[in-house]
Amino acid sequence: MERLINVDMKEYTSFRAGGKADLMLIPETAEELKHALRETAESGTDFVLLGNGSNTLVRDEGFHGTIIHLGTGFSAVEKKGNRLRCGAAALMSAVADAAMKYGLSGFENISGIPGSIGGAVFMDAGAYGTEIRDVIVSAEVVRRDGSDIYTVTVDDMDLSYRHSQFQETGDVVISIEIELEPADPQEISKKMKEMTEKRNSRQPLQYPSAGSFFKRPEGYFAGKLIQDAGLKGVTIGGAQVSEQHAGFIINRGGATASDIIDLMHLVQNAVYDQFGVKLEPEVRIIGG
Repeated sequence: MERLINVDMKEYTSFRAGGKADLMLIPETAEELKHALRETAESGTDFVLLGNGSNTLVRDEGFHGTIIHLGTGFSAVEKKGNRLRCGAAALMSAVADAAMKYGLSGFENISGIPGSIGGAVFMDAGAYGTEIRDVIVSAEVVRRDGSDIYTVTVDDMDLSYRHSQFQETGDVVISIEIELEPADPQEISKKMKEMTEKRNSRQPLQYPSAGSFFKRPEGYFAGKLIQDAGLKGVTIGGAQVSEQHAGFIINRGGATASDIIDLMHLVQNAVYDQFGVKLEPEVRIIGG
């Protein structure tokens, strides 16, 4: 298991901003992960599990604890009939490619989410009308203290919009089984390309960001509220409300985590003052 000290989290998060973590452990097997979790439990150290870093921002003051980052040993994708067994570190794009290769449909809408499938389960990620809860069957999980491994079915994961039980328990998903439907690989490929073109045309993918920054408030769309508040293009330091999609906060270059967080507060206050709606960040902000 690799151990890294004083790790610059800019290199591990899609925002390309933020401070350092005291320690990063990179397990490659379930036994190494159990060891890492036991180590943090016995020392009383705070830990955060990091997937692809596409939905996490570390404050400039850094994270004074342990980051556990699943290694490539957790990235395999295997076919089991109409199901795929996916290691938690497998990127969503890799799962989508495997599904296309095997002629399995149902993953296309979420194929462009820039994260790992473990992270997608952690927050019930979704896009274009499909949530991860629509395809997942079960998951293999390590308890947060490293004591044992258990299997949980989708019915017991408490999956709802951007929420799962793992946010409360701290238990770590190491593999996921999803169920899809047989289909023509060419048709799957065509739909994936359509989804990619739609995403590329609507989202500011040329800049570092964490995707949609805010959760969707009930009855509203965060991006439209922000746009209607006249906030498109508003900038603090190197952080900006995207002029292309107001639901994105982007790093235009040299943004600090504080720039991004200050801009988040500005947006929240403006939207609440004008519309009485409280925006909650979808992005996980840690450290300080």
